[in-house]
Order: sequence, then structure tokens, then C-alpha cells
Amino acid sequence: MAPSKKVFFLDTNVILHDSSCLYRFHEHDIILPIAVLEELDNFKKGNESINYHAREFVRILDSLSGDKLFNGGVRIGPDKGRVAVKLERRMDEALSENFTPQKMDHRILNVAFIYAKEHPKVQTILISKDVNLRLKAKAIGLLAEDYKTDQVKDINTLYRGCRTMQDVDAELIKTLYNVPYEFEAGQLQPESPLVPNEHLILRNSRSSALAYYCDAEQKIKRVDKVPAYGIMPRNAEQTFALNVLMNDDIKLVSLTGKAGTGKTLLALAAALQRRKNYRQILMARPVVPLSNKDIGYLPGDIHEKLEPYMQPLMDNLGVLRMVNNDTEKKRIEKFLEDEKLVIAPLAYIRGRSLVKLYFIVDEAQNLTPHEVKTIISRAGEGTKIVLTGDIFQIDHPYLDSSSNGLSYLIERMQGQPLYAHINLEKGERSDLAELASDLL
Repeated sequence: MAPSKKVFFLDTNVILHDSSCLYRFHEHDIILPIAVLEELDNFKKGNESINYHAREFVRILDSLSGDKLFNGGVRIGPDKGRVAVKLERRMDEALSENFTPQKMDHRILNVAFIYAKEHPKVQTILISKDVNLRLKAKAIGLLAEDYKTDQVKDINTLYRGCRTMQDVDAELIKTLYNVPYEFEAGQLQPESPLVPNEHLILRNSRSSALAYYCDAEQKIKRVDKVPAYGIMPRNAEQTFALNVLMNDDIKLVSLTGKAGTGKTLLALAAALQRRKNYRQILMARPVVPLSNKDIGYLPGDIHEKLEPYMQPLMDNLGVLRMVNNDTEKKRIEKFLEDEKLVIAPLAYIRGRSLVKLYFIVDEAQNLTPHEVKTIISRAGEGTKIVLTGDIFQIDHPYLDSSSNGLSYLIERMQGQPLYAHINLEKGERSDLAELASDLL
């Protein structure tokens, strides 16, 4: 093996995150501890994303190699390195004094550690999405890194969907208040190029206006503050959010922001306002337990187990009931009864035909990039997909602000004419909720 090459040992969670990870390491070699294959065997059955990745990875591995995996490995492809499987070794004495040999993570760590000791001229790196395992590896002198292929490069520069422009010509702003409430985009001189569907707060010392950039027409158009199903936007970002949520030409929308900024409520209100244009409104969220116990520990049948996870969506529906008259309240109940409005865990939505739907995915920051891709790639004719979430409030054990599917979507979709993103900044739930979000 050439000294310039690196050798990467993969943890199971990397494969469950991205079944195509074998192709992401360029010319470098990959080694799979046998314990990883053993763990994958436990994940093959099921309909969740991790089950798909386990099955797909094993198929890829089998198509590449057969029995050659245990005899020096096999080349992954042109200009790629080799992949091999390493069998168990007796736990190194230095490790056995500190780590339990029976634990799967420690078995993986042991194989990588022994390989690094036996090949001191080769740069050996353990790749894991488990921060605790990475720390253990570094504690014994083994290089360890997160799997960064689908991570956002810099979360601090992530596209926000709107910007404020100061000292804008007063005549341009005045134009937005007169028919046809628009002007040529070339008349505006932003510091950086405008992005399709980017929203703008235009200001000068005397006046201001809300607008957005329509790339198809190359124009800046005024954005009006309009209500949606009894919900009136309370700030510029909420006004922008309703503008894209109720625009049927924008097929994909993402809303980010801390708790209380109105992401889910605005999405649901807009969906109900535009309901006549869609066959059904679907609201879903991933089920990610907030502790180390899954829903199997909760009492009751499957519907009772899932109820706590769906309650936030029902709470938002309750707000809409409060702000509307009796006729609209009855209409919401009728929508629920006739399944024109469906609230369900995301797992229950998988496999459905997403045609002419208004599909809201809440807490999308708890999805992997692959899961987000799977959802969007299933969109049929006439479907609009809205993903909401707080990229700084993640419950998934192997995701963070840079690696979650919502951040990945924002970075990759920026600039597409069918896509719009708005980051909501000001909390509108209450002064207390805003204070807690800022300080706690």
C-alpha cells in the first residue's frame, strides 16, 4: 500500500447514514471491521432509512467483491482505493485495561488500533459519526474524524433567504407603491448577486418596502402583508414566509428559526388557505426520542405511543381553531374526518404517492441528507413540499447543525427557481418564550 495513501476504518453509523459512502474516499483505502458487518445484519429488516442503507450497502459490497474482501480487498472502482474486511483480533493490552471487550464500538476501535500499530507508516483514520467513539480513539492516539461528505461547509454563512439593503434610491422604493408594484432588477445594485426568490427589505432614511426577486421576469416585486387562514404575519420574515408558502409556483420551501418564530403555524395556515389547489394536506414529523428510550417503552398501542410526538402539530391546529370562526372550525374538523388534512409520523408517509399534495415536514433538522432527498424525489405533479425546523436544535444522535438534512438542503438548493428559503429570526410566541430562546 502506497505511503501517500490513507486508510479509513468505517464505523457502522457512517454506513447507516450514507450507503454510498464507499465511493466518497477517492483513491484511499477502506477497511471494515467484521463487527461492522455484524451490526449491519441487525439493521437489514425494516422500512426506516437506516434499514434501507444497511441493505443497500451490503448489496454494493457483494457486487464488488464476493470472497475477495477477506484476501487483501478489492478495488472499489476506477481511480478509487480498495475495500477490505478485517477479522477480530485479541484486544490490545492497552485497550483492555480501559475498555469493555464485549462492546461493539470497542471491538471496532481495537481492530483499527492494532492495524495502526502494525502499519506505522500508513495514516490510519477511524471515521465515525459517534463523537464519543471519536474521543475514545483520540485518547489512545488513533486519528478519528466525522463523516463530512454531506456536511455544510460553513454553517455561519448558510443562505438566509432574505437581506436588508440600506440607502436604496427613494424613487425605486416609491415605484413599488405604484402600479404595477415592481421594477427592473437591473436598477438595484446589491453587493452580491440576487438569488431567485430571495426576499428584500429595502430602506432609506425616509421610506422602506418589502420585496422579492423574481428571476423569471428579472424584476423586483413588492411583497404585501396578507393574512393566511386567520393568521396575520407579525414581522418582515413572517410576511416573506407566507409569500412563498402561498405561491404555488414555488414547489419547495424551507423555513428555519428558533422555537416560537411561527414556522409550523405559518406553514399550516398557508396550506389551509391554499387547500383548494391541492388534493390533500399532509403534516408529518420524524419520530426521534429525546432520551435513550424509544417509543416501545411508552404505554399503549402504536397510536397512543405516537401521540406525544404528533402533539405539537395538533397544538398548531388548535391555534388556527382559536383564531377562526365557527364555520372554519367545523371545516377543519371535516378536513380531518375526510382525511383531507392528515397529521402522521413521517415513517407512515413513506411509500405514498405524493401527487397534488401540500406536504409539510416538521422538525426536518432531525432528518439525514438522504432522507430529505428521498422525500423530495417522491414529489409528484402538483405537489408542494415545505420543510421546517431549527438547525441548532437537533435531537438525532448522529446529526449536528452542519450535517443534518435541512442545512444540506438549504446549501444545495440555493439559487433554484423552484425553491425558496426564509430564516425566521424574531420569536412571536410570547416575550417569555423569546427570552428563554435567547438566554437559556
